[in-house]
Amino acid sequence: MDVRLITGDGVEERQADELPELLGGADGLVWVDIPGCDPEAVRVLSEVFGFHPMAVRDCVQRNRVPKMHAYADHVFFVLHSPERGERGHVHYVELDQFVGRNYLVTVHGPLNPAVRQEAALRETGAVLKRVQAGRLSPATPWELSYAIVSALIRNQEEYVEAVTSDVWGLEQRVTGGQVGDPEEFLNELFRARHGLLAVRTMGALGAAIYGRMRALTGISPGGRRLVADAADQLDRVRDVADGEREYLQGVIEFYQTVLTIKATLIGQAQNEEVKRLTEASYAQNEGIKRISAWAAIFFAPTLVGTIYGMNFDHMPERHWLLGYPAALGLMVLGSVILYVFFRRRGWF
Repeated sequence: MDVRLITGDGVEERQADELPELLGGADGLVWVDIPGCDPEAVRVLSEVFGFHPMAVRDCVQRNRVPKMHAYADHVFFVLHSPERGERGHVHYVELDQFVGRNYLVTVHGPLNPAVRQEAALRETGAVLKRVQAGRLSPATPWELSYAIVSALIRNQEEYVEAVTSDVWGLEQRVTGGQVGDPEEFLNELFRARHGLLAVRTMGALGAAIYGRMRALTGISPGGRRLVADAADQLDRVRDVADGEREYLQGVIEFYQTVLTIKATLIGQAQNEEVKRLTEASYAQNEGIKRISAWAAIFFAPTLVGTIYGMNFDHMPERHWLLGYPAALGLMVLGSVILYVFFRRRGWF
């Protein structure tokens, strides 16, 4: 852990064993920054500062939503800043703070192994550089906490801006008809939407936390003004993320409309092809019906002729005077009957 004493002359690095003396002193602001809550840090939080066991546990464990607890002599709260991961995943980087009478304790919550330690120390590191350079001289713990939270909020805003840049690129691809693989493009759209929702949630929940702190009576008037300003900044993050999310939703709906129109056109083309094939099949069936009908009509004379052409000795028709005309008449009659039958059934 890093123990610092901030005075009008600047910032001094101190040791953890000096904390009881520093906390009991009247001059200076004590800032303890804990990159990770190891057993030694737990001991300092519990024994030196005397923080509530539940608050210490919250520093050790991961908190998935912001929270705030007000105690008799200090306020404990948890906030998150976003860190972009692979394939649009948003990592929640946790920062816990204890704001007391003359001290500020910042605890960086457990990190996902995929997140660099530098990302967790981003806000406190930026504020430390400002203090060391003389550009920031916090006189109270709330002023120092406000500076750190403002840096956290700027990171939230920068994340929204980065996602917005992605959204503009996605919109240009939609309007330009260069989306590539539709499934992958939809994944990109919803990854951007996930990022905006994540930051929107961080801003909204953070604003709710600071809204509760505005009502605390133990905070000085100057501290309440800083709390109110931080709440307004977090509200702005939420509003900006909401606006960009609505803009992205318009892009998504436009792309869905394009997909629907394309699917409709493809369906119409398929229907036309099916209609053409149906018509061809119907015409083929009609042709087969005509051929079958004519085959049946010509089958009747062939049948009669085949029977009379057998030339057996015991055929009474061979010596019948009217046998030949009768055979011809039977052929014609059979053909006519079949023709009329098929005609009535619409095969001709």
